[in-house]
Amino acid sequence: MPKIVEILHADDPRDVIHEVVQTLVEGGLVGLPTETLYVAAAYAPHPIAAAQLSGWLKSSGIPDCMLAVKGPSEALDFLPELPPLGQKLLRRFWPGPVTLAFDAALAGGLTGALPEQTQQALLAGERFSLRAAGGDVIGAVQRLVPAPLILGGETTRDGTAHASAAELAAAAGDRLALIVDSGPCKYGAPTSIVYCTADRWSLVREGVASQRALDRLAGNLYVFVCTGNTCRSPMAEALFRKLLAERHGCSEDDLIDRGYFVASAGVSAGPGSPPSPEAVDVLRDRGVDLRGHESQPVTPHLLSRADRIFTMTRSHRDQLLRDFPDAAGHVSLLARDGSDIVDPIGSGLDEYRRCADQIEQHLHVLLDELE
Repeated sequence: MPKIVEILHADDPRDVIHEVVQTLVEGGLVGLPTETLYVAAAYAPHPIAAAQLSGWLKSSGIPDCMLAVKGPSEALDFLPELPPLGQKLLRRFWPGPVTLAFDAALAGGLTGALPEQTQQALLAGERFSLRAAGGDVIGAVQRLVPAPLILGGETTRDGTAHASAAELAAAAGDRLALIVDSGPCKYGAPTSIVYCTADRWSLVREGVASQRALDRLAGNLYVFVCTGNTCRSPMAEALFRKLLAERHGCSEDDLIDRGYFVASAGVSAGPGSPPSPEAVDVLRDRGVDLRGHESQPVTPHLLSRADRIFTMTRSHRDQLLRDFPDAAGHVSLLARDGSDIVDPIGSGLDEYRRCADQIEQHLHVLLDELE
């Protein structure tokens, strides 16, 4: 049986992590807890370890290995030609208990720098699977190793889960040099496996993440941006949601289940400010209740998840492009004719009405364009 180390009772948990890292780099197999279940891990650049892990999984009837990366950016090092849909799923599903599988032909970039045995372990079938595993232990290990890990053994082919260090030890026997025991995993159930092609994705195995949850995560997120997120962009957000629901013949609450999310933010906004009273009054006349809105600033996290970002003015667009160049492909003006939507703040109720009219006019054009 492998050595089992209870990290919660260790004098210094860092010593346990360092022992794990040293074992992995030297070619040993290690059992690690993740947010889902316990898994076996090998250091991807070590050919013998990769072959041993792959051999054990095949002989035990356990599904194939997967590459454990820190996040979407590292995944793209191994999938440099990943289509836009795949990149979107990386951003939306991670961090989270989801394994993403792609056609093995997409593997490239640093994949070719891995030892042949590791490539064979990862690409033995027709799919290349990757996971950004969660959990304190595996996260600490990944921060100390310069290259990814390969993982396997979360469940057997018949679905038996390794929910504890003891269960993994019983299944692996002496194949593992040591197992880190951190008690029960957060979810205690396997990852959901999603297969993605160039233009669609499908749920191969429903685990922690349900079909409905993944449908929501993979939906289209539209973000409207102004300065303070108290009048123009909240009005655009609320009116767009109303018009979108009308076009789809559903309630606004049902838009989420149809894969539509709408948000707004401000380039100079603070969190939690209420909408301007004039904006509330103007939208009330249009059957929209804006009173529950709270302002939020533009953040890298929000922009990275957005499918389309619409700014009220050219200066807003230019500021986003300057501060967040990675979002360049998703940012455009709300006004499809290239004009600015002028800030009505401090100009009275009539100016707010004109601003809302202008926003709604451009939203109709935008909806025609999106459909």
